[in-house]
Amino acid sequence: MQYKDKENLLKLGKRIKELRLKQSGSLNAFVMNKGGLTTASWSRIENGKFDAKFSTIIKVAAMLGISIIDLLQGLEFDYTFDE
Repeated sequence: MQYKDKENLLKLGKRIKELRLKQSGSLNAFVMNKGGLTTASWSRIENGKFDAKFSTIIKVAAMLGISIIDLLQGLEFDYTFDE
């Protein structure tokens, strides 16, 4: 995994946690009310330890009640690949 990948996962996790905390102080309560993901999966995403697939990102955005564009705001998409 590239450094930029890890950085993006950490930034995304932090953003998701901030958005979730605005809606609910408790991770368990939030996930139980919304459904869609387990508490363990949500926690791994918030901590940047889970490289979620696109369908999971869609679920996260829906659970937070925001668009995917808003969810991914501030992430670095300028990748360069060494040949």
